[in-house]
Amino acid sequence: MQIAFFFNQTRCTGCGACQVACKDWHDIPAGPINWMRVLYIEKGKFPNVFVSYTTFPCYHCLEPLCAQACPVDAIVKREEDGIVIVDGEVCLGNEECDVKCLKACPYDAPQFGIEKGAKMSKCNFCLDRWKQKKLPVCVEACPTRALEVGWLDELVAQYGDTREAEGFNYSKRAKPAGIFKPKRRPVSQ
Repeated sequence: MQIAFFFNQTRCTGCGACQVACKDWHDIPAGPINWMRVLYIEKGKFPNVFVSYTTFPCYHCLEPLCAQACPVDAIVKREEDGIVIVDGEVCLGNEECDVKCLKACPYDAPQFGIEKGAKMSKCNFCLDRWKQKKLPVCVEACPTRALEVGWLDELVAQYGDTREAEGFNYSKRAKPAGIFKPKRRPVSQ
């Protein structure tokens, strides 16, 4: 079984509620670490402007390149649901590690803090909430309901198998567990 995100790009307004809720829930201090990121995309010239947003949590890939690259196996994929987690006790930290996990992920999900000895961290699908049968906080916080989660096969059955959206390219090597309803650019662009 594989858990996955569904992102409806046509609904996202870029408000950042998912990002703020994530930082708040996980007590991530102000600064560069963001387990959920919202990318702003603007293309075209007035009057033919196209604007969209794309969310970037960890997509808990079917073949997580970060886990394959970790020199001490601190990043593991759970068999029961496919959630990719980090064991902070095993991670070498930003001073001792050659940061292969950071370089391997096509979506920049693994992140080290800037403080000396910081351990790698990333979206853990709100595992504490998930174990209580609650939604990840980013999904709960989204006012437009642009984010959903579920089993990958069920999301594909419900929404189709679109794996790319404006600003997001599917990695055939990593196989991210994400389904999209992309926002389409007008034909004139």
